[in-house]
This record gives sequence, structure tokens and C-alpha cells, in this order.
Amino acid sequence: MTKTPRRPGRAWAIDVRPLRVPAYRRLWLGTSISMFGFHFTAVAVPVELYALTRDSFWVGMLGIAGFVPLLIFGLWGGAIADAFDRRRLLLVSSALAWLATCGFFVQAVLQLRSPWLLLVLTALQSAAFAVSSPTRTAVVPRLVPTSLVPAANTLNFTSIQAAMVLGPLTVGVIFAALPHETALTVAYGVDALLFAVSLWAVYRLPSMPRVGADEEAPRRVAGLRGVADGLRYLAAAPVLLLSFAIDLIAMVLAMPRALFPEIAEGRFGGGTAIGWLYAAISIGSVLGGLTSGWIGRIRRQGLGLTIAVVAWGLAVAAAGLAGSLWLMVLLLAVAGAADLVSAVLRQSILLVYAPDRMRGRLQGVNSVVIAGGPRLGDLRAGAMGAMYGGMIAWVAGGLLAAVLAMLLVAFFPVLLRYRSPDADADAEGGADTDARADAGADPVAGGDPAAGVPGAQTGPAAAGKGSAVTP
Repeated sequence: MTKTPRRPGRAWAIDVRPLRVPAYRRLWLGTSISMFGFHFTAVAVPVELYALTRDSFWVGMLGIAGFVPLLIFGLWGGAIADAFDRRRLLLVSSALAWLATCGFFVQAVLQLRSPWLLLVLTALQSAAFAVSSPTRTAVVPRLVPTSLVPAANTLNFTSIQAAMVLGPLTVGVIFAALPHETALTVAYGVDALLFAVSLWAVYRLPSMPRVGADEEAPRRVAGLRGVADGLRYLAAAPVLLLSFAIDLIAMVLAMPRALFPEIAEGRFGGGTAIGWLYAAISIGSVLGGLTSGWIGRIRRQGLGLTIAVVAWGLAVAAAGLAGSLWLMVLLLAVAGAADLVSAVLRQSILLVYAPDRMRGRLQGVNSVVIAGGPRLGDLRAGAMGAMYGGMIAWVAGGLLAAVLAMLLVAFFPVLLRYRSPDADADAEGGADTDARADAGADPVAGGDPAAGVPGAQTGPAAAGKGSAVTP
């Protein structure tokens, strides 16, 4: 069949073909709207907590209240996602997160003014997110063809980054325009209202019973043994291990945000500089996503991931040397664009490489890596900044991340050799995806994208070691 040539603009414009699949389109729209509202609460909670306590220690406790449940339930939530119908699990966990959001709204309306209640609601919301996040990501290959997984991931990451820019800016206007108590109520209320759109989108998903139901009992998969099975599978999958490792290198060593207040005040005199620094990386990610049409055509995804991480580290290091605020913002935006590319490629490798029965558990690990890396990066940057100064901590971290990423793939070149499956046939056959997705059919033969595409089985399952017990 003769392929229709791409118009020049489409070579760079973001690939929106996954939006032709009704089920994915509804999920993406609901997630994007709810993430915009989520950042209303993400700003309002620390503002309210500081207003109640006048103590930054309490604000710092929000990080612990959010991270501990995410660490505990992240792995377990992924195991549950592999054990039961993912649509039903996503609906239940999303409803729990929505109830936590409604709790923030109710306590603001009643003016309960309890710091402990804010911490408890934050922990509840984080626990629900730890289950819903890996589940939400694991359903993507069940909705779109394998060839469109990178494009679907790009759309997801771009909309999330856009929410990280627009949400805080919008809620800032609300706090500037309204009295404090009223602004809190409005912020929480808007989040609860917008979250309902996400619940509707999840409710409209097709049923997604787990694959391989005759191989393992659901209760076993959902328990600690199921989590251990997922970790053993990961230990025998060097491509996935290295993709996690290189992301941790990037985030732990080169994430500079803990140094933003010091640099903004000492180098640029404070004022609006702090806002621009916090927004710069996300701005770059959004712009990178809008011009990301080429990402889906990358076949050497391991090499692309490595280049993106090295570019992130070098751009961060260069930004640390910038004497101009706008040059620093520009370089951080470049780093943000590189971060989007690395995130999309790493997520795409994970979703296609892993068999469907393991995707939830591996997404749970992924959620822990994504959440833990930047927090450890904040600790690293803050400690180095206190010892050696902000500029040295910033620049050295970026350079070290780039160097270690290159050393990692030099010693373990299996990541560099990884290629995405040749999905041309899948793309040609994707015309009827709309009907199949709404009917609940997997667009890829056999219900497992990695099993239905030539060349996808490069991991442990390809060697005939795909049982849940022994990877």
C-alpha cells in the first residue's frame, strides 16, 4: 500500500492521531482538565497550611504526607492493576481521590482550620493517586495501536506540563482577586468540579479484564507475592532497569529547583524571577510537546533516551552559568523540552517492552521513580548548595548527570541497542481502531502489544521465561 506523504508541518507538529480513538480521547480530555484543577489544590494546600501555622516546617511535612503513601501504595497499586479489571480499579481509585479533594473543599467551607486534617487529606489523595496513576498509564496500550503509544504518551505529558504552567498562574489570580478564605474555597471547589470530568471519562472506558486470567489467581497477583514477581521480572529486564536508572540520574543529580529561591534572590534580586524559574522547565516541556511529531518516528529509542538525558544535564548546567534571567529561563526551557523527550521515550519503552500482565506492577515502580527522583534531587541540590554554594551545586549537578548517563550506557550498552518494534503494519491496520476501542477490544492481536508485533519481544518474555514466578 502506498503511504500518503507527510506535509512538512506535520513532521514537527504534535501527533494527534491517538485522539481519533474515542475512548482514548475521552480519557485524555478528562485527565487534562482534572490535572488543571489539581494544581489549584496543589497551590492552595501549602498556602492554607502556612497561613494556619506560620511555620515552613508544616509546609515541608506536606512532602512527607504525600510521598510516604505514594511509596507504599505505588508498588501495591501496580500489582492490583495487573489483577483486576483496570477500568473498574481506575474508577474506584479516582473516586477516592475525588473524595479527598471534596474533603479539602468542605474543610475550607466549614473553616475547620486544622493542619493535621490537611496532612491526612493529602496522604489520602496521594494513596489514591498511587493506585490510579499506574492503572491510568497501563490502559493506554489497550486503547491505541502500538505504533501510536509514543504519540499518546506525548499528548499525556504535554497536557500535564501545560496544567503545571496554567494551573498555578490561574490560582494565583484567584488569590490576588479574592479574600484569602474565599480564594481557598473557590480553588478547592474548582478542583472538585473539574475532577468530575475525569470520573466521567473513566466511566466511559471499555471493560479491561486482565490478560492471562488462567495463569495466576487475581488475589495472588494483587498481594505481596505479586509485587515481588513484578520486581523479579524487572530485575531480569535490563532495558527497563537501565531506563529507570538513567531517569534517576537525571532527576537526582540535575534537578535544580531547590536552588531557585537562592539564585532568584541572590542573582536576580527576587521579585518575579522566582515565578519564571519555577515555570521555565514546564514551559519548555509544553513547547517540546507541541513540536513533537518526530518523536513517534524514533526507532532507536534507547539511543534517543540517552541523548535526551545528556541534553537535559548539559542544558541545566549551562542555565546555572547564565547571568541573565531570560537566558536562564531559555536554557531551562531547553532542558524541559529534553525532559519531555526522555519521559515519552522511557514510558513508550516500558509500555511496549513489558507484557500486559506486568504493566501495572512496572508502572507502580515507575510512579515511585518519577515521584522519588525529583524529591531526592531537591535534597541533593539543597545539601550541595549549603556546602558549596548555589551555582556550584547547580552546574556540577547538571554536568555530573550528563557524564554518568554516558558512562551508564557505555558499561551497559543494551539500552543503546534497544529499538522500538516495527509497527508499520500496525499503523496501516489502525483505521478501525475507533470501533474496536469503544467495543473494548485490544487494538493489537492477542491482547498484548508486545506479543503481537514483530521484534517487540526483546525482553525476558521472548526467551520463554514470561511466567509470573520466574521472569
